[in-house]
Amino acid sequence: MADQAETKKVSLRNAWGNVFAFFILLLIGIFAFSIRLFSVIKYESVIHEFDPYFNYRVTQFLTRNGIYDFWNWFDDRTWYPLGRVIGGTVYPGLTLTAGSIWWLLNSLNIPLSVETVCVFTAPIFSANAAWATYLLTKEVKGVGAGLTAATLLAMVPSYISRSVAGSYDNEAVAIFALIFTFYLYIKTLNTGSLFYATLNALAYFYMVCSWGGYTFIINLIPMHVLLCIVTGRYSSRLYIAYAPLVVLGTLLAALVPVVGFNAVMTSEHFASFLVFIIVHVVALVHYIRGILSPKMFRVAMTLVLTIGLAVCCAVVAVLVALVASSPTKGWSGRSLSLLDPTYASKYIPIIASVSEHQPPTWPSYFMDINVLAFLVPAGIIACFLPLSDASSFVVLYIVTSVYFSGVMVRLMLVLAPAACIMSGIALSEAFDVFTRSVKFQFPTLLGSPLPDAGDATLESVGLQSNVVQAEKSNEKADENLKERASKKNKKREKESVEKIPLKTRSEKRLLVLPFETSFIGILLLIIMGSFYVIHCVWAAAEAYSAPSIVLTSQSHDGLHVFDDFREAYAWLQHNTEEDDKVASWWDYGYQTTAMANRTVIVDNNTWNNTHIATVGTAMSSPEKAAWEIFNSLDVKYVLVVFGGLVGYPSDDINKFLWMVRIGGGVFPHIREPDYLRDGQYRIDSEATPTMLNSLMYKLSYYRFVETDGKGFDRVRRTEIGKKYFKLTYFEEVFTTHHWMVRVYKLKPPKNRHRGKTKKVKSSTKPSSTAGGKRGESKRNPWL
Repeated sequence: MADQAETKKVSLRNAWGNVFAFFILLLIGIFAFSIRLFSVIKYESVIHEFDPYFNYRVTQFLTRNGIYDFWNWFDDRTWYPLGRVIGGTVYPGLTLTAGSIWWLLNSLNIPLSVETVCVFTAPIFSANAAWATYLLTKEVKGVGAGLTAATLLAMVPSYISRSVAGSYDNEAVAIFALIFTFYLYIKTLNTGSLFYATLNALAYFYMVCSWGGYTFIINLIPMHVLLCIVTGRYSSRLYIAYAPLVVLGTLLAALVPVVGFNAVMTSEHFASFLVFIIVHVVALVHYIRGILSPKMFRVAMTLVLTIGLAVCCAVVAVLVALVASSPTKGWSGRSLSLLDPTYASKYIPIIASVSEHQPPTWPSYFMDINVLAFLVPAGIIACFLPLSDASSFVVLYIVTSVYFSGVMVRLMLVLAPAACIMSGIALSEAFDVFTRSVKFQFPTLLGSPLPDAGDATLESVGLQSNVVQAEKSNEKADENLKERASKKNKKREKESVEKIPLKTRSEKRLLVLPFETSFIGILLLIIMGSFYVIHCVWAAAEAYSAPSIVLTSQSHDGLHVFDDFREAYAWLQHNTEEDDKVASWWDYGYQTTAMANRTVIVDNNTWNNTHIATVGTAMSSPEKAAWEIFNSLDVKYVLVVFGGLVGYPSDDINKFLWMVRIGGGVFPHIREPDYLRDGQYRIDSEATPTMLNSLMYKLSYYRFVETDGKGFDRVRRTEIGKKYFKLTYFEEVFTTHHWMVRVYKLKPPKNRHRGKTKKVKSSTKPSSTAGGKRGESKRNPWL
């Protein structure tokens, strides 16, 4: 009776714990959504940055024209005169997700606009990502660690930077897909269920649809499988978790048009196929060991290893042949930039020119993950006590993500979930030790006798029962798997199933710290958590909430709003012809197409390096040569961004050297040293003649001296070198209020003057007077 009462009490406590955990998760989701709304509250509901405008435009097309027209859409508004096939060059996951949400809401008579759905898609999926983090961490270290990790991810600044309201980019849904795919892999690894293995392949398919970072998944999971095999942790559950993912996941990935046969033809995927062969060889060895005697097993092993090595050599030879036929050895430029951080700067300046592809600085780690950087090592140590398949996976995840985040600042986004998982595990284990120590020694403060550390308190009894029940359930599951296999094959199958030596709490004394130490530890953890929350709220409200399309600055006379970008795009839309072509640097292509509805020469897709180099060459050339290049491309207007008046640092003058480098990579007559004075980039009186005569310099500083009489550039902190000059082939048609965006129009070619030409002597005279009159040269009255 006492045992039944105790079991009932434990079950009731577990039930209330599950209800409590559910409400905590609900609050975490609400918090994750709410903290990302500062951009809407402080500014307005508007799309941020550059790439999201293209995604927004594609989503509009999808909702207006349907899925079939979307797949076949040829966009003639971009990359003139080449155009772009949208359906085959985009990752459609984000667009299809937002379009489905819009369709569902309108089916329920909730008439939200497409823009509103796009603005709030990222905050919604941030809540989903927090819940997925809970599920993943729960599979590794339990409910407490899962709740802590979910709370940390809900407000980590690195993730907030790409998921605020209005940040309608691929990462908005991709981070959720990444974490959820990892969760289903670990769930399959823990249970050996084909159902979860199938769900894992579907989650991977959604990740492939959403972001090019899916290659991280298809390389990290094979690395973990290979690690388990090498360390002797192979089991049938590992095979079930991996084999269906490679087969079904690869077939599904090939269905995505932008991926296609790259799923089996590029080097990013070859590691998964090689490990796929290895895991089958290991599975065959384990099967043969169970049905043969030791002597026959050695003979069979020799045969299997011989055949296996021959097959592996053949596969490696085929892969080497495929890789050798590619100048980049089968790797994409971005992948090579991750493996060799100097590759992009040497060979692909278009990749190196992107700010988010630069290596991060040490302060950026503290800015984006804050105190989590100090908790990650403690979480790694906790994962080894004890080490399981799931905990080894998250350790491998954090190690690889730390490396990749050190190569590209953009990949801090991949590091954030791993850091939150490790920090959640560390905090949960620390709170467990501290609170248990306080609870164990609390009776002494009330004058009660101190119980022995090995005695089982009510909490430890519950923990012991949970551990024993978990052990029994695992043993039963393994026995059921063996029985099913024997019934199916009609043979005895001896399978080595992973059995981790587990000491229950009754076999070892609980770790008990002094009361004062435990109390101070809890207090320090609370203080550290408070600083983390304050930092995250500040980052969400101030650092990452401002949309790049609308800028603000604070001065002694109040808040200043710079809405020059939308002012310029509105002018282009209302004052130019619909088929006019606008040239600008590729950063502003998506916004020009989406907001001004005008055809652009290049945009942020950066798929054609030669086309971008042509625009860079025009900007780097003298005025006449630039006019000829733009005129050959049928350009009518040229747009430049200039921040010298208001101190906006991300203007085209600061990006100009990248235009020179990219242009010089295709057109050798453009040389970077011609624009530098003794290796320094200058725009003052010491600037080189090539720099002072370039089109970018002239379009940026034309009439700039009229603003203050000196021509002082507030970004470069110097007076410009060439102050007074006129434009011959371009004319200024619009400059925004703060001079941040300037629009110029190409002057039409001059009519050719007919001068006096020498008469051509002919042996025959005109046959008639009319013919003679036709041969006379008449003066053009318009000249």
